[in-house]
Amino acid sequence: MKEPITKKSKGIKFDKVGYYAIGLIVLAFLGFWPTYFSKFFDGTANFNSYFHFHFAMASMWIALLILQPILIKKKKFSIHRKIGKLSFMILPLFFVSVILLKHSNLGGQVTEGLGASLWLQLKDLVIIGTMFTIAIVNKRNMQIHARAMIATGIVFIEPTLGRFVILTVLPEPDFMLGLGITVIIMYLLILSLIFIERKQKSGRWVFPLLLGLFMVFHYLIFFQVSFPLWDSIAEWFVKLPIT
Repeated sequence: MKEPITKKSKGIKFDKVGYYAIGLIVLAFLGFWPTYFSKFFDGTANFNSYFHFHFAMASMWIALLILQPILIKKKKFSIHRKIGKLSFMILPLFFVSVILLKHSNLGGQVTEGLGASLWLQLKDLVIIGTMFTIAIVNKRNMQIHARAMIATGIVFIEPTLGRFVILTVLPEPDFMLGLGITVIIMYLLILSLIFIERKQKSGRWVFPLLLGLFMVFHYLIFFQVSFPLWDSIAEWFVKLPIT
């Protein structure tokens, strides 16, 4: 049930979030143009099925993030609930697509720093999974549910904006520099949301939790942290016969 927002409240306007989420489409196009979309125009597209599967699942999740708030805005609550059930199918398939694509790209090679390199993908799966779980557990509390679903969309900003910064903005591709710039932009965005939400009485803990999860994983990524158990898991993963 939609909770009323008083005139004094300056929180997020949830019924407009779907329109803002369209920006993810723009980011995806800009970020993946050099390495994906442009290849179909210059005749060099030679992607395996894992690329297309991942693109399809990510696109479907973004479509949900756009459509669901719009349905709420138009008071199509029944359709919103029915379409929401698709998330239980789309999200697991998205997770599978990430795992298969990463496994395929590794090519069965156990390289130096393998464990540390896997934090990047694990980050997205853990944070999206955590936020989606929060959203579902609190599906009757719009203040928490909506914020958690917004958080799943924020996760998509890093891989899309990051690719745009690294491949298009920087004079020369530099992964760590581009990721650093992207992380700063994301932190500013999340901190802005936290500031906007500072007077909210319900659900305002979601964005600080999101920021905390990002900070933990970014620490692991930037400092290339790993340990024997994680390295063993990474090696086991690479050797799995799944792609």
